[in-house]
Amino acid sequence: MLELNKIYCMDNIQGIAKLGPNMVDLTVTSPPYDNLRKYEGFSFDFEHLAKGLYWVTKPGGVVVWVVGDSTIKGSETGTSFKQALYFKDAGFNLHDTMIYAKENPIPLTHNRYEQQFEYMFVFSKGKPKTFIPLKQPCKTAGSVNNHKSEKHYEDAHSMRKREGDVEVQAEKYLYNIWFLPSGTGDKTKHNAPFPEELVRRHVVTWTNPGDLILDPFMGSGTTGKVALLNNRKYVGFDLSKEYCDEAEQRIAKYA
Repeated sequence: MLELNKIYCMDNIQGIAKLGPNMVDLTVTSPPYDNLRKYEGFSFDFEHLAKGLYWVTKPGGVVVWVVGDSTIKGSETGTSFKQALYFKDAGFNLHDTMIYAKENPIPLTHNRYEQQFEYMFVFSKGKPKTFIPLKQPCKTAGSVNNHKSEKHYEDAHSMRKREGDVEVQAEKYLYNIWFLPSGTGDKTKHNAPFPEELVRRHVVTWTNPGDLILDPFMGSGTTGKVALLNNRKYVGFDLSKEYCDEAEQRIAKYA
């Protein structure tokens, strides 16, 4: 059994095996994908990691897998979709396909529109046990709409029937496309740090105080930092000693 609130410089599959089954409430991670990210010369065994994440995740737990695709010989690889389908084969539900849209993407010279987003695949082990949705103000809050209508669709499950006036609520759920600046508030040597706000939103949505957060590619330590700042526990793995040392020093300020 591993000590929690620590980063281990070790292979993540071996580390997960030391945690034990049904331990983790939420995994938030962004693996190195295709050849876009040079990760200190290391590679990882995706299939075994996906199975390991299913094994270590609690029933009702969630995995947030943030990933994109590189373009090789004029074609996107589609690796992200292949991974999403494999997670389903491993036993996970594909609970939501979300988008992380970067407010400040790096311009590239291509014969296509500038790449701005990455996928945030939200996998769940059964039905998510926790969902505390973040909300945003409704622009038309307080207005009254008349929905005295009945619409029939192709089947009964799609039927909508409304009668009378409906007042627009003050708030509504966030949409599943999140526009966020890339990078983090702390200086780091990592070449692709998580936006802290992205991690925070997932942490407060899918977990409760005291829950355990895992990042098998801890990198600059953002997941651990955000977990502590929101009264959660964390554990992380990374093969790069340089990243592990820097992340430990960064997180120590908030412990």
